Amino acid sequence: MASLSFNSSRLRTPAFQSQKPISNFKKPIKIPFSFSSSPPRSWPKLRRFGGSSSVSGSSVSMQEEVEIEEEEEEEDDPTVELCYLDPETNPNSLTEWELDFCSRPILDIRGKKLWELVVCDESLSLQYTKYFPNNVINSITLKDAIEGISEDLGIPLPDKIRYFRSQMQTIITKACNELGIKPVPSKRCVSLLLWLDERFETIYTRHPGYQKGAKPLLALDNPFPMELPDNLFGDRWAFVQLPLSAVREEISSLESKLVFGSSLDLDLLGIEIDDGTLIPGLAVSSSRAKPLAAWMNGLEVCSVEADVARASLILSVGISTRYVYATYKKSSVTTNEAEAWEAAKKAAGGLHFLAIQEDLDSDDCVGFWLLLDLPPPPV
Repeated sequence: MASLSFNSSRLRTPAFQSQKPISNFKKPIKIPFSFSSSPPRSWPKLRRFGGSSSVSGSSVSMQEEVEIEEEEEEEDDPTVELCYLDPETNPNSLTEWELDFCSRPILDIRGKKLWELVVCDESLSLQYTKYFPNNVINSITLKDAIEGISEDLGIPLPDKIRYFRSQMQTIITKACNELGIKPVPSKRCVSLLLWLDERFETIYTRHPGYQKGAKPLLALDNPFPMELPDNLFGDRWAFVQLPLSAVREEISSLESKLVFGSSLDLDLLGIEIDDGTLIPGLAVSSSRAKPLAAWMNGLEVCSVEADVARASLILSVGISTRYVYATYKKSSVTTNEAEAWEAAKKAAGGLHFLAIQEDLDSDDCVGFWLLLDLPPPPV
């Protein structure tokens, strides 16, 4: 079974501081779905997902130098803040940041919870952390801190800032708007989420003010799924699977073929899976595939889940929006198929994809999103 771990060798530690027939879409179109295990006629690399197939891959093994760095981390001061920019990075390329501004399971000298601002970019070329007392948490503090990052590191303000906590939307949105930055509510803050998980293990739990067993103050929302908007309906859909090598090809085509979608940095995620490993996905066809892909592209697609109990597929977008993407007639066959698809996704460390095509037998797709199921951060 493949596992997923954060490639912490890409992180800087305080010591180095510079200073993505089952049945039909719910409405309005009837969508037959066949459980044929044979591959589509015109896209041989895309295979229909069968209950007998499963994803297999090697476990992630950390490199020796990573293990050495983790050992060295034990000597770092967990109270030290981080302000780092990769010297080989073009400052003008850091146009999108990921940000978290939330309390930590740490008490300050007043016995109050410390808050922390954590900022990075997708590649972790930018890494910034700063602690704050709980009585200064507002949009002015955040605005000044964002400006401070730009000034301290000599980089321009970003075009966009992604954040994943709905409870902080007002503060983050106001701060960003005053700086002319587009705030983007999205759980596609994969680098940030994995970094927070890593910081919990290596920083927060070693802080002298750490509160063992403290629950997150701002837990992530997981609301009941809503009805899918009319403009997001497709015609047909199918569980499919692609070898990891083909997934990489689709990722590379996002720019070269001007395909809608979004990718993930698999190297950063520390994913070590053989290129032949089958990655589960969902293929959706539509006679208006390009407009559908364009609409989907603006939604910050996070994940697709097979809800076996309700015989439906759940599409998660943005921070806390969940849609009933499609439904199917419940039977032992369809239940087994959905369960096998979810098991394959778990075996791939949560990695899966969503593909939009003009036809399920087409050679090409007009939209491709590489997705990753992640547990909520521990803070």
